[in-house]
Formats: sequence, structure tokens, C-alpha cells
Amino acid sequence: MVSVSRRSLLAVGAALPLLGRLDWAVAAPSPATSDKVRLNYNESPYGPSGAAREAMQRGIATSGRYPYGHMYALAGLFAQQQEIAEEQVAVFAGSMAALRYAVLAFTSETRGLVMATPSYEVPRQAAESNKAPVKEVSLSADHAHDIPAMLAADPQAGMLYLCNPNNPTGTVTSTEAIRQALANKPKGSVLVVDEAYIDFADVPSVVSWVKDHDDLLVLRTFSKIYGMAGARLGLAIGHPALLERLAVFGGDNVPAGSTLLGGIASLEDVKLLPQRKALNNQLRDETVAWLKGRGFTCTASQANCFMIDVKQPAQQVIEQLAAQGVLIGRVFKGWPQWVRVTVGDKREMARFREVFAAHVERVS
Repeated sequence: MVSVSRRSLLAVGAALPLLGRLDWAVAAPSPATSDKVRLNYNESPYGPSGAAREAMQRGIATSGRYPYGHMYALAGLFAQQQEIAEEQVAVFAGSMAALRYAVLAFTSETRGLVMATPSYEVPRQAAESNKAPVKEVSLSADHAHDIPAMLAADPQAGMLYLCNPNNPTGTVTSTEAIRQALANKPKGSVLVVDEAYIDFADVPSVVSWVKDHDDLLVLRTFSKIYGMAGARLGLAIGHPALLERLAVFGGDNVPAGSTLLGGIASLEDVKLLPQRKALNNQLRDETVAWLKGRGFTCTASQANCFMIDVKQPAQQVIEQLAAQGVLIGRVFKGWPQWVRVTVGDKREMARFREVFAAHVERVS
């Protein structure tokens, strides 16, 4: 365990008056690699926080040693903040690795995967590589996971996957619906809830549920709100027996020391999350309102991405914007006229609106 100076929720409350200056959460910009506006991978435009960058720099000096101590410190800090046992937290080089390992551990040729569509494709890809059957269930009318349909899709399923908020729509599935999935899923199966975008949303996390459910695995990442996509850091939270089933696929592949120190610094900065959440949501909601004013329908996102019904082939719009240096997300199966847009910074969203207005026909 690590000795942590834990500032209670009062510290978060003290940070709220600073929300009027949302640029506080933005670290010094990284050197630009091109003049393209990159709104295609749900990355943070701000990168690691200032404190995380300083910690990562300090990590260079420790790189001659395997950073297991830093890994245990990160797990201990997260566990302490979430009021769960440290043994219920496992650290990975990105949550994608943990997700792939979960599919390999919990599915087989006779016990398949059930997931939503459209959603994050990695579980499907991992299941197919494992020769496990995959049942994809369309989102509900309000773009949430259709839990009753998912429960009925495969009575022999080994794993149910819920991305909440969902990628690519940014929409949320209610806590009650997730509780229903956990209570009624096939016997012996595992529910995996991917909370990569939970810190942007106004819904509670289900991390604390792992204390009472040994068939629930929750995933977290530092790639999104913490701006560490390039550093590769993620967590899997669940019963130690579940985590052991993941570890056999790569549990010794500890992330880099600098990455771990950056993650610890990010968790310790209690002001960072409310600041970045407010900044993201302000820019997202401004852009969605602008699009709706032009007659376009958007998903009700609570993440750092959203989707737009462009009323024409999505690939055509993607190419038109790319020709102007604005990169947006790919086409998702079953949604041929919808595009996904990541929320960038103020300048990037202004450029997106400018190019969109000039090259995508307005809906009357």
C-alpha cells in the first residue's frame, strides 16, 4: 500500500469556483506535429496535466528498474479513493489490453460474447480471434444498451460487454439497467462494464459494486479525461479471482515507470476532473446546439464524443472534412449516415464548425 494524502470531497467542492476559468485544466500545449484537427480517436486535446508531466519526467531516472513499486502504489491509491480493496485493482498497459484478456478469459467456442452495436469493436475482434460466437444487439431507441434484448440474445453467453458511456454514441445506460443485467445474465457469465468515459458523465460509476459481486469486472482508462492515451495506462477492477484469470495473458507486463507516476499524479489532482469535465461538456454542448440549429440530429452524449446524422453517406462527409484537414471518426456498422466527432479544444471545435458549414449540406 502507499501512504497517500487524501483530500476528501471537500477539496473537490473548493475547486468548483474555479470552473469559471476552465482553461486552468489545460497544460501547456505539446509541440504540434501537423496542422490537422484530430477529432477521430477520442483523445484528449490537452494531454497529461502539468503535475502528471512533471511526474513523468521524474520517472525517466527510475527507468533502469522494473516499476512494480509504482504499479502497486497506483493500485493502492485508486483503491483507497474508491474505498475498495487493493487486491481488487489490476494495472495494465492500457485498458484495451485488459478488455482483450477478459474476452479471452470469459468466452470460448461454446460460451459467446454479447455486446451492443454500434459499440467499441475490440471485444468482438477478440472474441472472433478466440473462435467465440458473438451476438450484437442494436441500441435502444434512445441509444442506450437494450438490456432485455442482450439478456435474451444468448442464454449460454460467457461475457456481456457494456460500454458506459457508449463509444461511439457517447450515450449512457441507466444504473438500474446495468443492475438488471447483472442480476439476470446467464449463469456463470461475467458482466464487463467499460467506464472509459465515465468521468465525463453525470451518472455514477459501478466500481463499488465489485465489493458485492464476484461476476462483475469494471474497466477504467487514463487515455480520455486524463489525456494519457499515448502513455498507455488502464485498470481492471473486480474480484481477485477474476483478475487472476486476466493475469495469465499478460499480468507481468507492467506499464512504464513514467506512465505509472503520471497516473498517480493524475489521481492525486482532485481539481483536474471537474475542470476538464466542465470544459469538455461546454464545448460539446455548444457544438451540438450549433448542429441542431442547422437541422442535424445528434446523439445525447455524456462523453467526449458524439454522433451526427448527416443524412448522406458518412464516408463521403469524412472524406470531405479530411480534405480540409479536419479528421473525424470512421463509419460504424449499421449507421451508414452517422459520423462520430471527438470533442477537441476551443480552436479545434471552431475549425470543425467552419469546415462542416462549408462542406456539409445544411438540413432544411
